[in-house]
Amino acid sequence: MNRKQKSRMELAFIYIIIAVVAIIIFYPLVWTVGMSFNQSTSLYSSSLILENFSLDHYKWLFSPDSDYLLWYKNSLIVSIANAIGSVVLTSLVAYAFSRYKFVGRKNGLYIFLLLQMFPVMMAMVALYIFLNMLGLLDTLSGLILIYLGGQIPFNAWLVKGYFDTIPRELDEAARIDGAGHLRVFWSVMLPLAKPILAVVALFNFMTPLFDFLLPSIVLSSEENYTLAVGLYNFINDQFSNNFTRFAAGSVLVAVPIAAVYLFLQRYLISGLAAGGTKG
Repeated sequence: MNRKQKSRMELAFIYIIIAVVAIIIFYPLVWTVGMSFNQSTSLYSSSLILENFSLDHYKWLFSPDSDYLLWYKNSLIVSIANAIGSVVLTSLVAYAFSRYKFVGRKNGLYIFLLLQMFPVMMAMVALYIFLNMLGLLDTLSGLILIYLGGQIPFNAWLVKGYFDTIPRELDEAARIDGAGHLRVFWSVMLPLAKPILAVVALFNFMTPLFDFLLPSIVLSSEENYTLAVGLYNFINDQFSNNFTRFAAGSVLVAVPIAAVYLFLQRYLISGLAAGGTKG
């Protein structure tokens, strides 16, 4: 076998792997979209190829009989607050660990690294008790507080790695011109760190939209539900048969994520590459 034939076989093998992975990824998505346009409400009567196209399920989601819009609003509130708060908190923490020497700096970084090794489920009981003590149980504010605190260890490491790639000579030049610490952070570091901050914003915007476990523990009132918890109620009862409505609601969850992704797209690739390889 010559080198050209070997290269073709390797290329064919790569394409086969890509095709298999694409089928695994896109088949559930295509099935969900198809089911959302199916006229019936049963999971078993739905098919991948549409026979009776209908928008009834989408119309029902926006009708007065449904709380879908309320859940959507709650999710967007939590997602936007989490994205903005995460960018602010993470950038400040990462800037401190990247640019300053202080007592406990090294141990603090080790603690951040250690906290990433434990799953969130281990702290669910403690978080529930903590929110109950603060009077924030069953509130969107309490949920946002947990999200903001939980994202700091991982994102701080990610953003610190990016800040470390920014030359310190820029800080020194700004201070020679009379800039203070906050001025250097705002005018020098943040503009240069837009790619990695876009990554942080996107990840933390997506999390509340997809997360089910934490909101289901923190939130108990139907008017405070996020999308994941609200949609689950469509199918969790013994006699519920709303799988197609569940599919329609799930499809619409992708709309704000796609909008944010398109808005931040120019920063994402460079941010992931730099933050993931430097540190």
